Amino acid sequence: MRPRDITIPDQRHPEKAHRPDNAQPKKPAWIRVRAPGGQGYQDTHRIIREHGLATVCEEAGCPNVGECWAHGHATMMIMGEICTRGCTFCNVATGRPDALDPFEPGRVAEAVARLGLRHVVITSVDRDDLDDGGAEHFAQTIRATRHRAPGTTIEVLTPDFLKCPASALETVVAAKPDVFNHNLETVPGLYPEVRPGARYFQSLRLLQRVKEIDPGMFTKSGIMVGLGEDRQAVLQVMDDLRAANVDFLTIGQYLQPTPKHHAVARFVTPEEFAAYEKAAYGKGFLMVSATPLTRSSYHAGEDFVRLRAAREQALASR
Repeated sequence: MRPRDITIPDQRHPEKAHRPDNAQPKKPAWIRVRAPGGQGYQDTHRIIREHGLATVCEEAGCPNVGECWAHGHATMMIMGEICTRGCTFCNVATGRPDALDPFEPGRVAEAVARLGLRHVVITSVDRDDLDDGGAEHFAQTIRATRHRAPGTTIEVLTPDFLKCPASALETVVAAKPDVFNHNLETVPGLYPEVRPGARYFQSLRLLQRVKEIDPGMFTKSGIMVGLGEDRQAVLQVMDDLRAANVDFLTIGQYLQPTPKHHAVARFVTPEEFAAYEKAAYGKGFLMVSATPLTRSSYHAGEDFVRLRAAREQALASR
């Protein structure tokens, strides 16, 4: 793995250099994970490097990278490694991105085939510099992956297409991913601080529109907790997502990448996560993953199998 620039955060995140340092609290026992390593990890690392690809596993500093890569699972991050947004929770670099690489969709497809993935998550940085936010690039990547790895189910985790025409979302949905995921990330009251370049109801409406365009497509969204939200606000997000007919909810603990990022307000206990999961199922989600280490793409393949089974069971019971 290439070295990560986390000891001098303003080199990677110049937009955060003016922010005061926030102490990074010691993680509780239920958060700690093993350091990455082993043959499976090395094999995944080699394939990713050989194809010149970026992964959100590395760029966002995911705590589950060791486990996932050991099993050959990697989340592809397309359209470069530089984001046009400056969310205070995120470890992806902010700045002016390079031009799109027209050969990237083919390289992603080839890597998916080489890894033998049954399910792949394809995400991206925000590209507010592009007229369509990168929607056509997403669509090309989906189509290339379908062609090269026809047995692989595809999940996309997209930006919000905030500054784009309606046709941008339609382009991605028309490419027929199996799951359309867009994360709300946090409760609406924290958006000005945590996700200043985004709009809560724009993200919610995006998910709702996916169902309007293709009612059969699975939709998914996730939030982090431990940013300073309260339980009632989390429950309201659940209600909002169900009103938008979202099928799958993920909830995970926020982990602070550097002292310049948003502070961890607290570590939510496993018991609280279990209570959130129970509440979410009670509100009608087909699938819920709520644990401290839950991330959008963590165990996404296994969860997709369960999600599809849950829908079949729900249809059969009508």
